[in-house]
Amino acid sequence: MTVAERLIVASNRLPVVLDRTPGEGWKVSRGSGGLVTALEPVLREREGTWIGWPGVSEDELPEVDSVLERESGRIGYRVRGVGLTPREEEDFYLGFSNQVIWPLFHDFQTQCNFDPTFWRAYREVNRRFAKVIARESAPNDFIWVQDYHLMSVAEELSQRPSRRRTGFFLHIPFPPLDLFVKLPWRFTLLRSLLHYDLIGFQTARDRNNFIHCVQTLAPDVTVEGEGRVVEVRIGERVVRVGAFPIAIDFDEFADSAASNAVSERVARLWSEFPGRQIILGVDRLDYSKGIPHKLQGFRLALERYPSLQEKVSLVQLVIPSREDIPEYHAIRTEIERLVGRISGEFTRPGWVPIHYQYGRWDREELIAHYRAARINLVTSLKDGMNLVAKEFSAASLEGDGVLILSEYAGATAQLQQDAILVNPYDVEDVAEAIHTACTMPEEERRARMGRIRDKIRKEDIFWWVDVFLKAARGEDLGEWSSLDAYQPPAPPGFFDAVGTASS
Repeated sequence: MTVAERLIVASNRLPVVLDRTPGEGWKVSRGSGGLVTALEPVLREREGTWIGWPGVSEDELPEVDSVLERESGRIGYRVRGVGLTPREEEDFYLGFSNQVIWPLFHDFQTQCNFDPTFWRAYREVNRRFAKVIARESAPNDFIWVQDYHLMSVAEELSQRPSRRRTGFFLHIPFPPLDLFVKLPWRFTLLRSLLHYDLIGFQTARDRNNFIHCVQTLAPDVTVEGEGRVVEVRIGERVVRVGAFPIAIDFDEFADSAASNAVSERVARLWSEFPGRQIILGVDRLDYSKGIPHKLQGFRLALERYPSLQEKVSLVQLVIPSREDIPEYHAIRTEIERLVGRISGEFTRPGWVPIHYQYGRWDREELIAHYRAARINLVTSLKDGMNLVAKEFSAASLEGDGVLILSEYAGATAQLQQDAILVNPYDVEDVAEAIHTACTMPEEERRARMGRIRDKIRKEDIFWWVDVFLKAARGEDLGEWSSLDAYQPPAPPGFFDAVGTASS
């Protein structure tokens, strides 16, 4: 990509957070989340622009423009805001994005609220994003739109005089056909997505789900190719569709984990858990993360394997999310009830089985927890990728960490050979995986983690951006063996038994 071909990123939120302090004006702080972590180093390198909602109303936007301009100079790339009215924030973000698309795409259709008002707000906000993108970009720029909040942006941009090349990346899973068709606006949304020049998904399974929906719901299009990126033809237009698993800046995480500040915090954590293995869970508060399933599996592990008692501690960090949605209050209540029950059942003098914390932590503190932990327990019920699994592995400088990973996390496609895979719905499977991880021989631990670290070092954030932009230019990407979809293995003799029973 040349300087003339700038990269323009658009997402629901900006990578900075603005707070107004009475008498002091606007305070700017760094945003959090996997998307910010993934894209910041790339935008600095490529002199890019990030367009998103700065968390203020439409009327306040002119006031914060100068603040965003100053912040652009500090962080090394431009940030530009899109204003929303309070009603749009309610109906577009809390409504359509998080009460329709999020639950539906994560297989929780019973949590959906298909209010037509939400859909109208979604379309209007996407139209406004397209207007700002058109103003802040040039015809030869590449527009990279991020995630489910902005699936209609390319269609809105296509109605403007000067066409721009556009790509879209979906950070969450794409559902199978039988779930997607439950969406009342399924045809319109699918057609909107097909206005992009390149559509990227986390895994081959997500890409295949999308292709199946296109072939079934849009029979006038054709799908060609069998590689990692296929072509969808709509008349004279060609849309490329592929799988591009998002990654992390491996070197940055590893270097931060080795810093003096983090090393000192790691030593303090180890002193707080003398002679015990730390099992770490780091999750946003969300029903898709399977936190109650994790707690139930940990409880069964303590019950079934008494030798683990007083030898392991589960440190569960829960990050607040979508606190305005009632269902999330119920999840938090359930988590805290389980923590209390397990602690009451197993706590001994000098040992508490679960250290549960609800809040926010700075980057150094999280990395210190990653490095201090011997085991990372991920029990997502559905995840686009799960960057925590990769961050933990990058920060495991001692090289003896063990990753327990849900079969339903997108990271499983890449890491399935060396992580311990679990079905989070199977509490006995989770308990067995915890025992296996805790008792795994040192040599095996190091071999597994070494291979995981080699993979995520090679397939890092810069690799992710490069392969996406190469696909946008129509280049051949070859075969990526690490993107094979995960298929749970059948028990030994299963098919023989089936054959015998049916004969």
